[in-house]
Amino acid sequence: MSVNRCIYLLSRCHIRYRVCASTSFSTVTVANNTSLHPTRRTSEKLSKRHSSSDNSSRPLDTSLFIPLTVKSDEVWDAAIGAELTQPLDKSEILKVLNRFYKRKEMQKLAADQGLDARLFHQAFVSFRKYVLEMNALNADLHIILSDICCGAGHIDDIFPYFMRHAKQIFPMLDCMDDLRKISDLRVPANWYPEARAIQRKIIFHAGPTNSGKTYHAIQRYLAAKSGVYCGPLKLLAHEIYEKSNDAGVPCDLVTGEERKFVDPQGRPSGHIASTIEMCSVTTPYEVAVIDEIQMIKDPSRGWAWTRALLGLCAEEIHVCGESAAVDFVTELMFTTGEEVEVRNYKRLTPFSISNHAVESLDNLKPGDCIVCFSKNDIYSISRQIEVRGLECAVIYGSLPPGTKLAQAKKFNDPDDPCKILVATDAIGMGLNLSIRRIIFNSLVKPSVNEKGEKELDTISTSQALQIAGRAGRFSSVFKEGEVTTMQRDDLLVLKEILGKPVDPIAMAGLHPTAEQIEMFAYHLPHATLSNLIDIFVSLAQVDGLYFVCNIDDFKFLADMIQHIPLNLRSRYVFCTAPINKKQPFVCTSFLKFARQFSRDEPLTFDWVCRNMNWPLAPPKNIKDLVHLEAVHDVLDLYLWLSYRFMDMFPDANLIREIQQELDGIIQVGVRNITRLIRATENHSAETTASIRLPDSDTLPQRRGRVLKAHNQRKELRPSDSSLSSRLLRDGLLTKELLEQLQKEWVREQSQHGDDLVSTNKGKRKKK
Repeated sequence: MSVNRCIYLLSRCHIRYRVCASTSFSTVTVANNTSLHPTRRTSEKLSKRHSSSDNSSRPLDTSLFIPLTVKSDEVWDAAIGAELTQPLDKSEILKVLNRFYKRKEMQKLAADQGLDARLFHQAFVSFRKYVLEMNALNADLHIILSDICCGAGHIDDIFPYFMRHAKQIFPMLDCMDDLRKISDLRVPANWYPEARAIQRKIIFHAGPTNSGKTYHAIQRYLAAKSGVYCGPLKLLAHEIYEKSNDAGVPCDLVTGEERKFVDPQGRPSGHIASTIEMCSVTTPYEVAVIDEIQMIKDPSRGWAWTRALLGLCAEEIHVCGESAAVDFVTELMFTTGEEVEVRNYKRLTPFSISNHAVESLDNLKPGDCIVCFSKNDIYSISRQIEVRGLECAVIYGSLPPGTKLAQAKKFNDPDDPCKILVATDAIGMGLNLSIRRIIFNSLVKPSVNEKGEKELDTISTSQALQIAGRAGRFSSVFKEGEVTTMQRDDLLVLKEILGKPVDPIAMAGLHPTAEQIEMFAYHLPHATLSNLIDIFVSLAQVDGLYFVCNIDDFKFLADMIQHIPLNLRSRYVFCTAPINKKQPFVCTSFLKFARQFSRDEPLTFDWVCRNMNWPLAPPKNIKDLVHLEAVHDVLDLYLWLSYRFMDMFPDANLIREIQQELDGIIQVGVRNITRLIRATENHSAETTASIRLPDSDTLPQRRGRVLKAHNQRKELRPSDSSLSSRLLRDGLLTKELLEQLQKEWVREQSQHGDDLVSTNKGKRKKK
């Protein structure tokens, strides 16, 4: 190495060392004189500034910050430090670093820079590993460490190099202010400049179910030159689409999986019926109708109602929903400077609460609807109704829309022998049913709270009214409705629930947009999408009128496809797909779709048919029926993605054709659901019969032996995997039947024991 180069490097390192040592952290000459040490003064200034800014910001969940791995690349001046000083003793360096870590002043100064105790520890572990494992450090850090080891430097001189390393593994430290601005959700009304550019008229149609509130809003919608209907369900959007066109008002249908244009050339009509998530907030309309506004508080979907209410660019916004939402909507519109006109409606037909519970399925009457909150309960009750020689229709949430409509038509048909309906709360909206009496089989419903946690709780007043209100509809043959329970003990609880006022709505949901996540990713390019979402929600600032909707489903899908190479926008779109994550077949198909998409290979009709073994046979049992429902969901997923990536999902029309064919197969299966349940029972019976038992055993004794064997194995495996638990879970056995079975077994065992005793006594007498 030339002399000039050595002199240059020496001067460069010396200048750098002097700057680092003299500006903000320590001086070499008086390193041990704490009264003259400027570190404490700097720390106090930074701490004061940081504490003042902390008052306006929420605490940050730093557990979401995942440290990056720093590459140990060779630096060009790596050998200079050793040449200018001496090689470092690793054991001495370890002692120095540990002393640095224990200094309270350094921890406080790091906190001022955004490193709390958790991040400080993680950064130190990474920094220590980096220093000890590097073959050669850059010159300035080498010189600082050498001086400290020789007693010529102060241990605090390490801090700037520590912070430089910390910002390499935690890049968000350098852009925290930008991230907070991006995730500021306090004024969502400003996200919609087109809506803010006009003075909208807000009309709230408030009333219970079957009060005509939506009817009056739709009449104004039909009379307008242009309009958009925004509903919570595809069934409701489809109903408005048909009503509009039947009334001579050309109307298009827009849902996540379907587009229908009245014009043969595909030109858009003046009126659109859409699901709430699909409404446009940039297209101008004369009238907009937002149905079921109380769902603005929904933990998962509430953001869609917030977006529609704040963002629809229409001269008149007609809002329909419960009276409990009036005050909140009025307050929300106050932030936009828009007044709310309230029109109140009363129920058109009365309904009453019965003084007697049904107690037995033998007491069912034509027009009864038994409401369950579990698909297994539906299977069990349907089977018990069939045993009594009655025919019933079945409706639950995972059924395709066509099957739901077919079952509703069957139940409503006065000439059809089917006079009983067994359904979940899916009947609460979207279907016109001629129900005389609503019977709650249970008042406990599984749900997901705002934090994404599963809960099992008694239904709310709002839910109870929504379901009970289906009895005695104005357009049905029953002009008066009745509501009761199956169990006697539940009836008093139901009366108490329905007697309470509906809880007023307090907050509206929000959700991060693709643009916001893209801006986050620009600052944090190495973070996963799931981690980006977590950090966004942690930093998000909302005022008292809003909450951030739970994003567990989004994160579930993001984690599932994290290993698949996709650009951020495509990954975001895939993760917003509406799929049932409880269905393994749906999740597997989603993964296959994403993998095929990442290879830039179109998902053709033939490819889809191969992957789901089309054509499919009619269901032979309940398991087959559940699989067909999952396949229908997969086809829905394809159609949903085909409108976002038309070139990669090119065969939407062919997929829709086989989906309609599949809907017909499922309809046949549901019509024969009790036969499928019997087939499932027979299969379970054959499995049980495969256990060899003595021929002399009576049926109750055999049942007793099976139950006894499973009771003996309770401690060897989880209780929910026992035969009785599985039968209960699959809807093949009710709690009442299980209790009866246990009583019979005990009685048989008791009799058998008495017989043995008497036999033994007889033998002793003979002897």
